[in-house]
Amino acid sequence: MNQHVAGSEAAFSTWAALSPADRKNFWRVVLTLVLGLAWVVGWYRETALEVVDIWWRSDTFAHGLVVFPIFAWLVWRKRDAIAPHAPAPAYLALSGVAAGGALWLLGTLASVAALTHFALFLTLVSTLVALIGWRLARVLMFALLFLFFGVPIGEFLLPVLMKHTADFTVIALRATGIPVYQEGLHFVVPNGRWSVVEACSGLRYLVASLLVGALYAYLNYVSLKRRLIFMLVALAIPIVANWVRAYITVMIGYHFGSEFVEGFIHIVYGWVFFGIVIFLMFMVGARWQEDMPAGVSNPGAGHAIAQTRWAAMLPVAVCVAAFPLLGGVLNKAVEPFSVMLDAPAAQGDWVMVENHAQHDYRPSFKGFRGEMFRTYRRNDGAEVGLYVAYYAEQTPGNELVMYGNSLIGRQESGWVRTQSADVSLPIGEVRRASLRRRNELLDMWSWYWINDRVVTNDYVAKALFALDRMFGRRDDSAVIVITARHDVAGHSGDEIAEDFVTTLWPAIREELDRQQVQR
Repeated sequence: MNQHVAGSEAAFSTWAALSPADRKNFWRVVLTLVLGLAWVVGWYRETALEVVDIWWRSDTFAHGLVVFPIFAWLVWRKRDAIAPHAPAPAYLALSGVAAGGALWLLGTLASVAALTHFALFLTLVSTLVALIGWRLARVLMFALLFLFFGVPIGEFLLPVLMKHTADFTVIALRATGIPVYQEGLHFVVPNGRWSVVEACSGLRYLVASLLVGALYAYLNYVSLKRRLIFMLVALAIPIVANWVRAYITVMIGYHFGSEFVEGFIHIVYGWVFFGIVIFLMFMVGARWQEDMPAGVSNPGAGHAIAQTRWAAMLPVAVCVAAFPLLGGVLNKAVEPFSVMLDAPAAQGDWVMVENHAQHDYRPSFKGFRGEMFRTYRRNDGAEVGLYVAYYAEQTPGNELVMYGNSLIGRQESGWVRTQSADVSLPIGEVRRASLRRRNELLDMWSWYWINDRVVTNDYVAKALFALDRMFGRRDDSAVIVITARHDVAGHSGDEIAEDFVTTLWPAIREELDRQQVQR
């Protein structure tokens, strides 16, 4: 390691050795970067504040708090290579600024926070490249790309990571002779019940490993091949390590009692285990460490180019500001309002049953303009629960598809989803799921109604919302949920749902259409 440090010191001349002109040029570049950052954050301040809030309150994305300090250190580390060059706007990079702005606008119209967060960083990085020019961008390539670690994205991986963690844990337990009954993310061993929750997914380990792995690979390797190989290792190691951690956690709980690994011990053990794994990964990686060749840190050595022309940066500033201004025009403020939903008292063989519920399950949706839950009974005794939540003039916090809205219901209700798949009903493809709470079983069918279109996919729903807004159409929509007890009294759940939808959907859709017309 000492040899590498010495090599690095030899590759960089000291700050004192730089000429006054080069020092001035370096600070000019720093000023350009700071002004570019301030300009982008100023125009996209609401999105930037959302990102900082996520960094601050989320353990998974807390690493974002160190991204910009590390970026500043990486810029300082390259001061010798930066000094010979003055900023020179690269107008071709405006395509990246425009792409980021367009994605941000799309994400804003569709209320997709992850898209707006990514678009913010794409806009920022593209703006910095456009301001400093291609030569300096090549010198600072890693530092600029490193900024993307600030994007709080990755929660879409949670279901996959949780599933694989549960599957590995069950396989490992059975391989060591412990009988296990598994039901999705939940499994039972002879002396206790376990479940893989979001905190056990390993996402926070994965994100942290990628960040430190990228930094380690950049500082310790020169060849692109070794850097990419180490990044792949940094990707795989935390996933496998989290599987092993989950297995060991259950084994400790199995032999010493589940209360032994609850709470603080569980979390601390997880991070200590992860720290040991990362340390070993770095120890192995150090064996293939490469010394940076002399002069590699100063690829553009030579005379400084012409003085910075600040007026030449005006097109970049205008391009950054254009999309938030357009977003302000398209996203107008909406006064709060509510609607009263009604449902047919009887239709065909189905009759509404007042003050009666066959179960206490309720979906958990927020921000709706109107909501209703009704119970219907068929003349042969079959019962169905109908839930509808109506949305219109959707704004952040009042959206059909947003974080916190759940078909499973509130966590404290105890209902868990055991399986889910798309099935065909007379109205089209809908989502069918099975819910369990101890010995209770429910069948559930759900879909979104978006301007008379039946949709089951959240991403498709968001895309439709964005398109409707861009073309000036209304965003009226609803979530419809049908529930029935699983195969009660000889009735097939699928047959009940099909008959109910065939009979009552026209009346339900008429009520939704009525709400559109009345407003």
